[in-house]
Amino acid sequence: MAEKTTHRKPFEDKIPEDVREHFKAARQEIRESVKGLLPPEFVEHRRKARKEMLLAFRSLIDSALKRMDEKE
Repeated sequence: MAEKTTHRKPFEDKIPEDVREHFKAARQEIRESVKGLLPPEFVEHRRKARKEMLLAFRSLIDSALKRMDEKE
């Protein structure tokens, strides 16, 4: 039976939980403030562009898997 491995974050044991939570909250606040500076059209365009990039990566992976299956 295979052992279940857990993936730990690199600083999980080195940085206290409350400090990490403060960093998460600060990161979210910074994101929101930057988002407020940008026009809504830019934010929407960026979201759509990110989705297209992810779809392109999916296409590359699908193509690689198809070639692997064809070789078998």
